[in-house]
Amino acid sequence: MRYLLRRLGFFVLTLWAALTLNFFIPRFMPGSPLQALRDRTHNKLSPQALQEMLTSFGYKPNENLFIQYVEYLRDMLTGHWGVSIGTNLGEPVSTIVGQALPWTLGLVGLTTVFAFLLGSLVGTIAAWRRGGVVDSVLPSVFVVTSALPYFWVGLLLILVFSVWTNGAVPADFNYDIGLQPSLSPVFVGNVLSHAVLPAATILITAIGGWILTMRNNMITTLAEDYVRMGRAKGLSNRTIMMNYAARNAFLPNLSGFAMSLGFVIAGAILVEYVFNYQGLGYLLYNSVQNTDYPLMQVLFMLFTVAVLVAVFTCDIVIAWLDPRARAKE
Repeated sequence: MRYLLRRLGFFVLTLWAALTLNFFIPRFMPGSPLQALRDRTHNKLSPQALQEMLTSFGYKPNENLFIQYVEYLRDMLTGHWGVSIGTNLGEPVSTIVGQALPWTLGLVGLTTVFAFLLGSLVGTIAAWRRGGVVDSVLPSVFVVTSALPYFWVGLLLILVFSVWTNGAVPADFNYDIGLQPSLSPVFVGNVLSHAVLPAATILITAIGGWILTMRNNMITTLAEDYVRMGRAKGLSNRTIMMNYAARNAFLPNLSGFAMSLGFVIAGAILVEYVFNYQGLGYLLYNSVQNTDYPLMQVLFMLFTVAVLVAVFTCDIVIAWLDPRARAKE
């Protein structure tokens, strides 16, 4: 219980600090919503009309900063997120986020989980057969690919599999324009075909880190006494590899995986931008470009909460699986 309370206190304190920064950082950025709206309307509206429009949408720059901060905390915690003052002028922020969230979870979320599981498996095999073909080739190759920039890999895949093949694999948007979203096999198949290249980009750039960390953890674990004891007892190689070595080597990776899951909700911003994929990452880019305070702040808040919840959950799981973590407290 003491361990849980410590972690919960850290969660609350970090969340408050992140929400506070989230309030002040956009206000220190160059430009303002008023200027962005003036540019969007090509100066056809008077400053008073623009100000009245923004005030009706909940943006009150002349209000006391402390009052704005208190109202901001209240709205963030109660889910009253206001309306967009950017490209989607007047549309509720909750609606905009709700439309983009499933696309990011489906693309980035599933790809991140798959990269973690596949990378951990490859790292386990590479360490178990140290010096073999898998250990000599795959870790080196994927560690190099993981150092490549997201946008560069994405552009390369577009060039090879879309441009050079006359659009054999779609490289733009979530689905073909003109299709009506539904659960029909035609629409689902079209969505999957559009997700191939962005998913491949994330997989190529993410899997190398999991392979390397799992391999290093496995090599350290294989030198432990309990692994030698398992060999001495005559247990099968598969039992020793999975139940003794991999099970313990897997625990340190959980913290990194929790961070990755937390960042899933942010989307791979560059990937979504390169492929014009309408997820939360693409939404964040547009909100920053248009100085859309309400949307920007909600997205940053969601990203922060997602990371903190993932890490908090990971701490509990690790404490449950490994009593040594609780003993340190």
